Amino acid sequence: MTLDVVILAAGQGTRMRSTRPKVLHRLAGKPMVRHVIDTARALEAERTHVVVGHGAEQVREALADCQAHFVLQAEQKGTGHAVAQTLEAIGEGRVLVLYGDVPLIRRETLVELLAQVDEQHLGLLSVTLADPTGYGRILRNAAGEVVAIVEHKDASETERVVRECNTGIMAMTAAQLRRWLPSLSADNAQGEYYLTDIIAMAAAEGVKIATVQPARPLEVEGVNNRAQMARLERAHQHDIAERLMEQGVALADPARLDVRGRLTCGHDVEIDVGCVFEGDVELGEGVRIGPHCVIRDSHVGAESVIEPHSVLDGAVVAGRNRIGPFARLRPGSRLAVGAKVGNFVETKNVEVGEGSKINHLSYVGDARLGHDVNVGAGTITCNYDGVNKHRTEIGDEAFIGSNTALVAPVSVGKGATVGAGSTISKDVADNALAVSRGRQISKADWPRTTKRQEP
Repeated sequence: MTLDVVILAAGQGTRMRSTRPKVLHRLAGKPMVRHVIDTARALEAERTHVVVGHGAEQVREALADCQAHFVLQAEQKGTGHAVAQTLEAIGEGRVLVLYGDVPLIRRETLVELLAQVDEQHLGLLSVTLADPTGYGRILRNAAGEVVAIVEHKDASETERVVRECNTGIMAMTAAQLRRWLPSLSADNAQGEYYLTDIIAMAAAEGVKIATVQPARPLEVEGVNNRAQMARLERAHQHDIAERLMEQGVALADPARLDVRGRLTCGHDVEIDVGCVFEGDVELGEGVRIGPHCVIRDSHVGAESVIEPHSVLDGAVVAGRNRIGPFARLRPGSRLAVGAKVGNFVETKNVEVGEGSKINHLSYVGDARLGHDVNVGAGTITCNYDGVNKHRTEIGDEAFIGSNTALVAPVSVGKGATVGAGSTISKDVADNALAVSRGRQISKADWPRTTKRQEP
């Protein structure tokens, strides 16, 4: 049976105190609604429909690469009205209704829910809460069968005692949905068309309501304000930390880790506190990450050490490298085995050969370094002329003295030496010495100028 997933994402989210649509607020580095879309994709849904309303163009733009079908709910008249906007686009199989502000729903829970659905059964995800205030209540008859859902504002005092609550997530056949939605009424405290009212219609027809509960309530918790957003963020990061530790990763403090993408680790990886991983990051065996590092879309090879406060962005580090502290590897930085980039060094679009070292206070961009090159402190490659970028080539075993400016395009040959304080604008031959600086003058007993006394 085919599957259509309908994701409700039209609300404004006024309690977020933001001009951004609520579903676009980020959890683990990506919009909440994208988490839900990814879950729908994991269910292999034939079609994913996103119902948009407030900030519709922003939502469409942010999700342009998701291959979702967007449906506009011009007026927010309730969940039933929102789902009704998709009726013309859904297929003939099953329909699953999800919410763009409930980002932690698990695929496994939804698979179990969908397994309940056929023409004689509707699937409903419920949750039992210690404090059900604000939630719609699941009403059952004497036989324990679900017969209706009543919203908190419409519930009687007796009904508010019920702790089994509606999550809003449900699944049914397309035929059932088309049969029940036109009969919804807005005769309630909110003046809205509640999707949950189809539960009573199903029960009246003799369709059984099969309930499933998530592994934990946090899975179905929605976001309405910044505090809830922060709580879900930490819960999500805790789950990631638990999985990493199960795989053998040593975390100095699981509560101080942020993964905003995909982090893959080999054996015996150690990660200190305050580290952030974004995009697609791979850490090889025995890698050690010092505190407060940010690593984005990078590969760090085995036995490498990233010292504290370093930033890697689009870098490839082959292995047995030492980076930092306070180093910045920008996109296109590629380090061969055993290469070192030290403290307060910035690299960009550079190949650093095996065993080469850029130890201190340098900028090396648009360059290629051979093996066993030594770059002294304060060296810069002057790669930009104000219009175009130019490359610097440094041969194997070259020695670049401290405080050198290499004015690209320029090359330094194999085994060449550049004296400290030089500005190199012409190519240096293999095994040559290049020095370019003003001649030093010394005068003995030079009378230093003194401050004149005011009369």
